[in-house]
Amino acid sequence: MVQLGLYFNQSRCTGCYACIVACKDWHDVPAGPASWIRVLANEGGTYPHPTLSYLFNTCFHCAHPPCVPACPVGAITKRKEDGIVVVDRETCLGNVTCSRLCLEACPHDAPQFGAESGAKMQKCDLCLERWVEGKMPICVEGCQMRALDAGPLDELKDRYGDHQEAEGFVCSRGVTPSVVFNTRKRV
Repeated sequence: MVQLGLYFNQSRCTGCYACIVACKDWHDVPAGPASWIRVLANEGGTYPHPTLSYLFNTCFHCAHPPCVPACPVGAITKRKEDGIVVVDRETCLGNVTCSRLCLEACPHDAPQFGAESGAKMQKCDLCLERWVEGKMPICVEGCQMRALDAGPLDELKDRYGDHQEAEGFVCSRGVTPSVVFNTRKRV
């Protein structure tokens, strides 16, 4: 099985949010609390040497996604052919009936719900429809700083190294996120 994954170069990200805008636009995610991608600011250091870095956060299509067994109706599955974790929104019980068990289980807060009562879970599917067309995920294409890449995880590791550490990222080893990082270098 091929495992598709993501690469994030923390030293290139400027926090412009173009990836978020591209994703929301492409997937018609309405304004509100649901965002399939989040860019988190990490402030640190002390005067006179403050630091700022950004962390790209989304569904990392984990090798052992805890959201899958957390779903009481089996609405979340991991595809065997490419390792993408997908949600069947027709089967999902929604944010009222289910109490967001998938969100509680996910260490990366990937499952998202709209503000309306009964909103179904939604999350990054690595732009599955674009992969079928031979295209990159829209966040990768939308990143003007070229801080993102996607592809087979083994190829990403060969190209960028096998690093699962970045400022602000807590790697849950038991779930094994399908992501490779280039950590921001301090000066």
